[in-house]
This record gives sequence, C-alpha cells and structure tokens, in this order.
Amino acid sequence: MARNGRLRAVSGLLLVGAAAQGVAQSARAGTAPAYLETPSKQKPRVVVTADPELDDSNSLVRYLLYSTDFRTEGLIYASSQFHWTGDGRGTKRSVPGREYNRFGADLCPCTSWRWAPGERFINDAVDAYAKAYPNLRIHEPDYPTPALLRSKIRWGNVQFDGEMEKDTPGSNLIKALLLDDEESPVYLLAWGGHSTIARALKSIEDQYGHTQQWEAIRAKVVRKAVIHPSGDQDDTYAKYIHPHWPEIRYRQQAGGVGISYNSQERVSLDDARYLRADWIAANVTNRGPMGAFIRTWGDGRQMVSGDKFDYFGIAGKSANELRRQGYVVWTPPRPKGDYLGEGDTGTFFNLLDNGLRGYRGDSFGGWGGYARAAAIGGGFAGFGEAAAGTMLGARPGVPRAPTHPFLAAAQRDWAARFKWAVTPSFAGANHNPRISLNTPRTLAAALGERVALRATTSDPDHDVVSLKWWVWKEAGTYKGDAKIAAGSLIVPADAKPGDTIQVIAEATDNGDPTLTRYDKVVITVGG
Repeated sequence: MARNGRLRAVSGLLLVGAAAQGVAQSARAGTAPAYLETPSKQKPRVVVTADPELDDSNSLVRYLLYSTDFRTEGLIYASSQFHWTGDGRGTKRSVPGREYNRFGADLCPCTSWRWAPGERFINDAVDAYAKAYPNLRIHEPDYPTPALLRSKIRWGNVQFDGEMEKDTPGSNLIKALLLDDEESPVYLLAWGGHSTIARALKSIEDQYGHTQQWEAIRAKVVRKAVIHPSGDQDDTYAKYIHPHWPEIRYRQQAGGVGISYNSQERVSLDDARYLRADWIAANVTNRGPMGAFIRTWGDGRQMVSGDKFDYFGIAGKSANELRRQGYVVWTPPRPKGDYLGEGDTGTFFNLLDNGLRGYRGDSFGGWGGYARAAAIGGGFAGFGEAAAGTMLGARPGVPRAPTHPFLAAAQRDWAARFKWAVTPSFAGANHNPRISLNTPRTLAAALGERVALRATTSDPDHDVVSLKWWVWKEAGTYKGDAKIAAGSLIVPADAKPGDTIQVIAEATDNGDPTLTRYDKVVITVGG
C-alpha cells in the first residue's frame, strides 16, 4: 500500500497520509473500512496507556474523576522516550536525539531512565480514588468501584524507549479487546509512547498474518481501534503502526482546552486564573485525597530522586539558580502552588459525556478540540507533547491566545468533582444543569433556510439556568459568518453544499461553582 497521500475526510473522520490514500483506494474498490461508532446510550470503551510523567499523573486524576463517562477497559503502565525502566540486567540503551542528550545534557547510554524504583503511580491514583469513592457515588451513582478499576491495571512495554519485541500483560489486554466480539470501538489513549499499543497490533499480525483469517481479523481491528495520541513519543507509530495499519483512526485535535506545562503563559489572562495558585488551592489541592495527589509547582516532591529534569517541586528558585544546582531547565519555573499541568487530558476530553458528543463522526469536536491535519512519523518523532508543548510555551514573545470558549467551564466542572469527593451529601454540592433539544441534533438545510433553535433546561439543584446559543466556527467546515438571531440561524448564501455548521447550546446554572451542560446542532448545507 502506498505510504504517502494528502489529508482526506472519510465518513466525517480524518485520516492522515497513507491512511487517507489507502482508504480512498479501498473505497474505489467498494471496500472502505466500516468504522464503528459507540452505540447510542453506551459509554465509550477506553484504554489509558501512561508513563509516570508528572502531567500524566495529573491527567489520571482528572480521568478518574470523570470515570463515570467511560467504560474503562485498561489502565496500563507504558514507556516513552522520557520514561523507561531498563531490564534490570544493566543493559544500556541510547537513542539519538532523545531528551537525555538534549538541552545540554549528556546522560546516556543508560541502564534505566527516569523511572523510580517501585513506581506505581496508577495504583496510587486509584487508591486515592478509593478514599473519595464513598462521597463521589453519592453525587453520581455511575462511578466504577475501586475494585473494578484495580482489575484493569496492567504493565505494558516499559523496559526501553520504543521496545515492542515482547508481549506484555498490557499489550495482551489491548489485543484481546481488539479481537473480542463486541462491535464497539476501543479508544486507545497514548499518553506516553505507543509501544504497548504497537506490540498488541504486532502480536495480532504475527498470529494471523499468514492465515486465511487475516483479512477478516485485520478488518475487525481497523474498524475498532481508535488511537488518541499525545504525540508519537517513541517513534513506534511512525515506524510500525502507520506503515502496517495506515487505516486505523489516529486522531489529533487543534483548539482544545490548553492545560499543559506552562499554559499559564499561553492562555488568555481570564483563563490563566484557573491555573494559578490561589484558584488551585481553593478548588483542587485542599479537597481530599485526590486533590492532595495533584502535583503543583513548588510542592516539595520529586518524581525520581536526583532527576536532573525534575525541578518542579522546588519553590522560589530562578532558572539560573536551578541551573547552578545542576538541573536542566527546559521550561521556566513558576510561583509556588501554580498548576503544573495536564498534557494528556486532551486525549479524553472529547470522550466526556458533557453533551458535545465530541468523539462522534457526525459531530466531532469538544473540550479536546476539533479535528486537524497533523505531522506524523519522522516529522513528529522523538519530540512528544510534554517536551514540544512546553518548549513552545517557554519562548519569549509567544502571544496569548484569545479566551477559550470551554476552558473556564472545564475547570469549574473539574472543581465541582473535587468538591463531590469531599462532600457526603447531594445537597452540599452543585451538579450540572440539564438541557433537552427541541431541534434535531443533525439536520440538512438549504441555502437561505431558517433553522429554528429550541431547547429546554432544568437543574437538579433548582438553580437558575441561562441558555446561550453560539456558532463554533472552527469545528465546522463552513468558515464564514453564520449568525444567530431571534432564536434562529439562517444558512448563509455563500455556504457550499456539504459544508457543516456546528451550533452549540450552552446551559449554565448559577450554583457554586457555576456549571455548564451542552448540546449541539450540526447543520449540513444542502444543494
């Protein structure tokens, strides 16, 4: 199959490079992949693969607070170019261009890399969740039991950067999910490297590639697997997954809620207050065991003792002072108590049950952003989100973004769940309002046609709810100005057949904190 091609849209889903060309060839032959969508009224099946980077750990806390919204199928320890354990036998490994020989460092060949002895951050996060669980389930009965979450924890391919030669409990779990008989997609969240996911796919290829079952097995995997990456942090997507499985959906988004390292300097000043020390202390870190698990600047903790790249727990030192202490300062230090960040939360933000349906092909886009064309393979190899995003943010003169349409709401929603975790009565905390559309969620409309926008709202706490309608221009394919007036949208005369317009219905209560629930109307322009 050809390895290059332009970005194309197929059934509302974005494919990149060879995937696009391969699917186009299949479509011409009448065999386009029949990609699965999560069945209506079911929760998306999710596998988290994560390394012990500090922002991965923070993302895991948010994931657990929103575990009501997923069927968590796996919580898997994974490696990346930044984090691998070694094999325990003193085997040395070095990959050119990696973090351990960038930024003036010269630390390898190494026998292990940035992984503390006895590291168990996934288990520890679930233990913190277990302490909060009795309160959480009062506010939302759908929270999974701690026992269920513990049963999903596995160790993946962690020994070396990009190692995918051996089956592991984590890769075997992913393999079993992709081969089971459930006709529902499996969302594979790659917070670190892809090697455990790659190993699962390689094991399937090794077992079935030379059998008569291969065509059917391969088609099953392609229609089920959806990779949500936080960069290609170990090259295994570029070197194995993309060349061998180009049709697999590989979703990267733009325009999502930005809460990665150093986001305080990139987001608007209005948004930045939700990442600063006073807000974080009041709403997050002082709220029970899950809040205490969150990492902030200057908190006195270190991921691995002696790690030259981890100065986040040190308060009150300038970059130059930290360098004189031997640290590699790769992102500017921030005031004590400021939020450290979550570089991987964007991989599941669109999967949340907040009304935006952001992961579905007919309404793609949510807190995690909207679909975009993204560099893959060699162009992104060796420079994952944790490094790339923060170095970008560290550059002087980078302009602040406009106020984000979702960041404040996402942070207030997060704060509400931390409050649930410490509040043993339903009446003692706020809960999301409800919204019900009286307009179809997806519809076709001709040029100049008036589309009535109608919805009703309610609130479980009897709060006052305000309703706002707005056009999310970036998420639709029509890039002109579509106006809403008097409860209606008139399809613009300069729209083209096939253009889409996403209209957001935003219901916000007046509780503490104020909470928002959404719905969405997707208009497709007819001829």
